This record gives sequence, structure tokens and C-alpha cells, in this order.
Amino acid sequence: MHTTKLTLSADKDLIKEAKKLADREGTSLSSMFARFLRAVLREWREKEQPGPVTSKATGLVKLPAGKSDRQLLEEALREKCKVGR
Repeated sequence: MHTTKLTLSADKDLIKEAKKLADREGTSLSSMFARFLRAVLREWREKEQPGPVTSKATGLVKLPAGKSDRQLLEEALREKCKVGR
């Protein structure tokens, strides 16, 4: 894998602690940073793509405008459990 040099700025104490962590883990700060970014990007990509069930269900239901996901969920749970406010 080809690497490119990158210069970053951070708080001195943060850098000091990061260097200690990298040393404790037996790795370089550059390698640790690269692994961190890969993990964050992998998580971000997984959140961006809906799962197979969601993909199949897309477009089957029209949700009312002006209500948040939380409001819709609360209403559905109140109705299912027959609970009023």
C-alpha cells in the first residue's frame, strides 16, 4: 500500500498520551491513526447503507410528513400497547 505523509496538529497533551498508547500497543502513531480512521470509515459506511430488509421495504409505506422517527415510534407503541398519554 502506498502511503503519503500527512501533517496533523493537536493538543500537546493529547499527542503525548497518543504516543504512550501507541508505544504500549507496540505500534506507531501513524499506524494507530490509520487503523482508527479505517474503523470510523467502516462504521460510517455501514450506517449509510440500509440493510437488506430495509432495502426491500423502501417505498412500501408513505410516512406522514412533519413527524420525527421518534414521534412515529412513540405513536405506534402507544397504539399497540393501548396506552394514552
